Amino acid sequence: MAEETDCCILIKPDESMLEQISAYRAAFLQAGQKLNGVGLLAEFENPMDWIEHNRISEHKATVPSGRVPSEQFCLFRRSDHKIVGMITFRHEFNDFTREYSGNIGYSVHPDERRKGYAKLMLSECLKICKAFGLEQVLITCLVENEASRRTILSCGGVYEKTVYCERDNTYLERYWIELEKGA
Repeated sequence: MAEETDCCILIKPDESMLEQISAYRAAFLQAGQKLNGVGLLAEFENPMDWIEHNRISEHKATVPSGRVPSEQFCLFRRSDHKIVGMITFRHEFNDFTREYSGNIGYSVHPDERRKGYAKLMLSECLKICKAFGLEQVLITCLVENEASRRTILSCGGVYEKTVYCERDNTYLERYWIELEKGA
């Protein structure tokens, strides 16, 4: 499934994107930034291994132990065929995702921030969540991540509370987004 806009397409990563996936990963690692919304990309040097991991993670019967079924998407800019962002949609919760991760995680390439890609990506992913059958989604962001907070709020996020994640030694804000019914 792919969601299209004039400038970009939200698409599942595949073999045609290996070079772009490597470049995306490298940009974050070189900048010393955490890769969010990319599943386990930081752990996979070979992008094909990451793609295969994403494929098995889509189904409850094959998802690795301790993880939840999820779908990975890349925001692919048409004009120059560059991945400008990535977003993960988690179909359901386990104890950790229910409290700290939520249904959606995303990131924008360090060189492509402040251009509206996060809002575009999240808006398109919310359509996918709705088509999947969800009525609401949970999204979290670091307390200090003002850009992510603004993105979530611009897509209808309603603040619930702030929680402390001991594992990551971070404070996270939790937001719920109600998905429109009938539209």
